[in-house]
Amino acid sequence: MRFAALLALWPTIAQATCATDAMLVFDGSTSMREANFLTGDTPKIEDARVAVARAMPEIAPFRRVGLMVYGPNTGAADSCSGISVRFGPRADAADDVIAEVNALRPNGLTPLARSVEKAADLLNYRDESAIVVLLTDGNETCGGRPCAMSRMLASEAHDLTVHVIGWRMRAHDEYFRWNNPEQEFGADNVASCFADATGGLFVTTETVDELSEALQATLGCALFGARETPHPYAG
Repeated sequence: MRFAALLALWPTIAQATCATDAMLVFDGSTSMREANFLTGDTPKIEDARVAVARAMPEIAPFRRVGLMVYGPNTGAADSCSGISVRFGPRADAADDVIAEVNALRPNGLTPLARSVEKAADLLNYRDESAIVVLLTDGNETCGGRPCAMSRMLASEAHDLTVHVIGWRMRAHDEYFRWNNPEQEFGADNVASCFADATGGLFVTTETVDELSEALQATLGCALFGARETPHPYAG
């Protein structure tokens, strides 16, 4: 579902404190170099950079944000090994996030489960309140199990919320070309399990405006409640 339509279905249940640190887990995989009929010759990474540049100055004055990138593996033989913590949560991180995203050269595959687990660990999620925002243009492609991982994280967390922003996600038929053992035909991208298990948002975005708004809705202070109907993997 598109961002604006989905957001309208979510009642506001709390005003989250901006004292909770957050990690933005950003998609730097090869597919971010792709363009499609919506963008013409513009790769997805270019419009994502514009959205980040719009959103972060509205977020960073109020919340400590860190950045992790998955995908680029700097020449390693394993295309799934590219998970890089660029920096942990820090105050006024807008310029730092924007600079890192602008310098990003997409490459590698998509280890969603491992990336979210690493971000949660960095935030000391077992003992501290924590927010993880996962931005992805596709699905798990490295054999991870986001649904199983999400249940484990939720069971061990002190207070963890994982939001998932889909950015021009590939169609369902793309899901089965890669190593993605949990995906079922016709179901949501398995990354949605992270949101379902932790009371976060799972939204799909297509335009720069939608992506910017989704970043502000998830990293900003006014957050939204859990889905009324959980994803089947999240039980």
